[in-house]
Amino acid sequence: MRKILLVVGGLLILISSSALATQIISLPKPVYDSSISLEKSIAHRRSERSYLESQLSQEQLSQILWAAEGITDQTYGFRSAPSAGALYPLTIYVVEKDGVFRYLPDSHKLAKLFDDDKRPSLVRASLGQVCIREAPVSLVIAANFRITQAKYGARAFRYVCMEAGHVAENIHLQAVALGLASLAIGAFWDDVIKKDLDLPENQDPLYIIPIGYVKQWPEKK
Repeated sequence: MRKILLVVGGLLILISSSALATQIISLPKPVYDSSISLEKSIAHRRSERSYLESQLSQEQLSQILWAAEGITDQTYGFRSAPSAGALYPLTIYVVEKDGVFRYLPDSHKLAKLFDDDKRPSLVRASLGQVCIREAPVSLVIAANFRITQAKYGARAFRYVCMEAGHVAENIHLQAVALGLASLAIGAFWDDVIKKDLDLPENQDPLYIIPIGYVKQWPEKK
């Protein structure tokens, strides 16, 4: 992770570049009901690798992020997916043509980290999976295993991976309910992803999930 020296009150302070997010973006409020049943979303979920370039609306992105890690209990701060000990060691990054953003569950906002399109870099890091470049949005799920290890020791690896699976399935089902498609990608070079997205040293990428409108191929006659 890149480090930056700042002068504050005559003192040199070393901070991470990701701490300098210059733009905070409020997301539309999520909705809690729709005409698509959970059963229908399960039945229609498929892994898709071809996407249209059509952009997602802010409402769609907001809904997907809420389904992934959004707050569902304002009193205790519980989120939409189960987490061992309610520790929530995962961070979700949004990668699109306009830059890279970190999702802030507590405020349901996005913090902008980069202005450039990192999708081509993710394609290279994921062994040439071009669907990442085609999809208007890719979510990267990263985990800080140390958070869960502090309480659960050696079992933390299992618990965090389980949690990532919970979050990913929420994303896939919410995408279907919004008329979108998605794909779970786990084949990539971890160190390259960390470098390209400037992830903190204590975070490890677990998933890349491209999301978008699926291409409709002409029917064969």
